[in-house]
Amino acid sequence: MTSTPYAERRSRLLARMQRGIAVIPTAPEVPRNGDTHYEYRHDSDFYYLTGFAEPEAVLVLVAGDDPKSILFCRDKDIEREIWDGFRHGPEAAQETFGLAAAYTIDQLDEKLIELMGNQPILFYPLGKDADWDQRLLKLRAAVQAKVRSGIRAPDEVRDIRALLHEARLIKDSHELGIMRRAAAITTQAHRRAMRFARPDRYEYEVEAELLHEFCRHGARHPAYTSIVASGANACVLHYIGNDCQLQDGELLLIDAGCELEGYASDVTRTFPVNGRFSSAQKDVYELVLAAQAAAIGATRPGALWNAPHDAAVRVLAQGFIDLKLCHGSLDEVLETESYKRFYMHRTGHWMGMDVHDVGDYKIGADWRPLQTGMVLTVEPGCYIRPADDVPLELWNIGIRIEDDVLVTATGNEVLTLNAPKTVADIEETMRHD
Repeated sequence: MTSTPYAERRSRLLARMQRGIAVIPTAPEVPRNGDTHYEYRHDSDFYYLTGFAEPEAVLVLVAGDDPKSILFCRDKDIEREIWDGFRHGPEAAQETFGLAAAYTIDQLDEKLIELMGNQPILFYPLGKDADWDQRLLKLRAAVQAKVRSGIRAPDEVRDIRALLHEARLIKDSHELGIMRRAAAITTQAHRRAMRFARPDRYEYEVEAELLHEFCRHGARHPAYTSIVASGANACVLHYIGNDCQLQDGELLLIDAGCELEGYASDVTRTFPVNGRFSSAQKDVYELVLAAQAAAIGATRPGALWNAPHDAAVRVLAQGFIDLKLCHGSLDEVLETESYKRFYMHRTGHWMGMDVHDVGDYKIGADWRPLQTGMVLTVEPGCYIRPADDVPLELWNIGIRIEDDVLVTATGNEVLTLNAPKTVADIEETMRHD
C-alpha cells in the first residue's frame, strides 16, 4: 500500500487547523458476548487520515509552523502475534504510513501532556465518546497545572469533525478507485441474486448469494445489513428479517451493498420473484424508474442538494394521481404532501466510507450546492400497503431503485449502472432456460 493519499489528507487538515493539536482515536473493540468480540472495524475518520486498520490506536496532529503527524499504536509483540496475527508496532508503522513519529499506546497520556503544552486549541471528536471527553479534559487540566512553569493549556476545545467531514465530502482519486471497484462487485451480486431468486426459495438464501459474491471478490463484509424483502416485507423500509419464503407473483426488493477497503456501496433493485412483472407491478415500477431518471438528471455540479429529491417527488406525485392513489391536482398533492403516504423518505444521502456518509446537507439555512467529487445515492421508491381506498391490484407493492452517483465536472457518473434495472433487462437476466 502507499501512504501518499493519507499523508496528503493529513497535510490538508493540518493546514485547515492552522494552529493547535488534534487527537483522533480509532474505534474501540466491542464485545459480542462473554468471550468473543465483534470482528474489528476501524473508525472511518481515523482510517481516512492514516490507512491504519489496527485497534488501540490514536492519531495526534500538531498544526503550526512545524506540523507533525504522530501515531500511537500497540507495541510489536511476537507472543500476541502467535495468537492474534500481525502487528505493525510503532517503528514499522511510522515508516509504512509516512508519519513524523510513532509511540506505543501506553505512552499516550504522558506524551499528550507534553504535546498539548502551549497549544491554543484542542481539536477532537467532541461529544462522540464520554470516556474520551473526560480523559482529554483531565489531560488538559494536567497541562494547566504547569502554568507556573510558563506552560499554558489550550484555551479552546473544538470538534475536529467540522473540518474533517467537509474534507471527506469530496472524494479523491484513490477513494474513487476503491468505490468503483466496490460498485462493480455489488452490481455483480445483484445480478447473481436475480438469477438465483425463484418461488419457494427463502429470503436468507438470496442473502447468502449476495454475501458469497461480495466475499469471493475480496469484499469480506456488507456495508450494512442486507435487506431482502419479498411481498409485503418490501413495504417495510428497514426490513432485515430475511426469513420469509418467496411466493410466485410477488416482488422482491433487495437493498444491499458491499464494503471494500473501508468504502461502502449501496444499491437497491426490485424485481418479480417469478421473473415476469405483472401489469400493475410494471406500472408502478416504470413510475419509480422514471422518478429515478429525473433525479439523476438533476444531479450535477451547482445544483442544490434538494434538486434530485424535488425532481423525483414531482414525477412520483403525478404518477400517484394517475394510479388513483392520490387525488387532486399535482400542485395540491405536492402542497398537502399527500404523496408521503406512499413515498415517505428522502431520495438520497452522501456515500463514502460510511454508507450514510458524513457531511452537512445545508450551509446555514440553505441546501448546499453539489460539487465535483461528491458521491450520493439516488433512491426513490413507492410503498403501497393494503387499504380500502387503494386498488386491490396494487396492494403490497413495494419498489425502490437505488444507485450510487458521482458528481462530475460535466454532470454525473452512475457508478452502479451495470445492475439491471429496466423491465426488459431484469426479465432477461432472470430468464431460466
